[in-house]
Amino acid sequence: MKKWEQLPEDMKTPQVRKYYNILQKKRFSLAVKRAFDIVASSVMLILLSPVFLVLAVAIKKDSEGPVFFRQERVTQYKKHFRIFKFRTMVNNADKMGTQVTVGNDSRITKVGSMIRKFRLDEICQLIDVFRGTMSFVGTRPEVPKYVDKYTPEMKATLLLPAGVTSQASIFYKDEDKLLENAADVDKTYVEKILPEKMKYNLKAIREFSLLNELKIMFMTVFAVAGIDFSKKDKIKSRRRRPCTRRKADV
Repeated sequence: MKKWEQLPEDMKTPQVRKYYNILQKKRFSLAVKRAFDIVASSVMLILLSPVFLVLAVAIKKDSEGPVFFRQERVTQYKKHFRIFKFRTMVNNADKMGTQVTVGNDSRITKVGSMIRKFRLDEICQLIDVFRGTMSFVGTRPEVPKYVDKYTPEMKATLLLPAGVTSQASIFYKDEDKLLENAADVDKTYVEKILPEKMKYNLKAIREFSLLNELKIMFMTVFAVAGIDFSKKDKIKSRRRRPCTRRKADV
């Protein structure tokens, strides 16, 4: 981690300091996390190279444009980088509408819809993990215009590299369906969905451990297989509420 004095000026706030102090005590675990990212991503890139080839051919045959979709995102310490994703939309789709994808988005290609269904568009982010611009687990990288909307506390998520997966991305893996009927997609995302996702992301920093990171990785595998953790989380929340009310009545 960088020294406090080296952080971007707008991150040197009391809200961020609280999370910075927590992570300072986890420096060894953070070093192990990076070592794991390097080893695991390099092995997976080799093993999955045939899958990469098949997807590349399918994308090129289905529609005109590049195999990869490269979009500017924000990662650790507010650094900008161009993320790797397999292209699932028509070429230059980001210039044709909102930067958030909704469920019935007409820009999604035929092959792209299948790739998105099984979350295969994101496996090439192993390249970003190997490079160090991302990690296996961490807050999903947002585009700059959404990062500009972060509250002072939300900026604490920028103390760590952006992640391929997180608890928030598991619970909100179908966020495109939540947005498809919104009158203003960008406004709904920034005002309603982003704050809820950030609650999970900030909690992950407060409770950071290698064990929790492994748990999230396994949850991601099961989520891709079709297990809906979001419903289970809501059930747990409902079970906790009666307890709170009973204590208040005493």
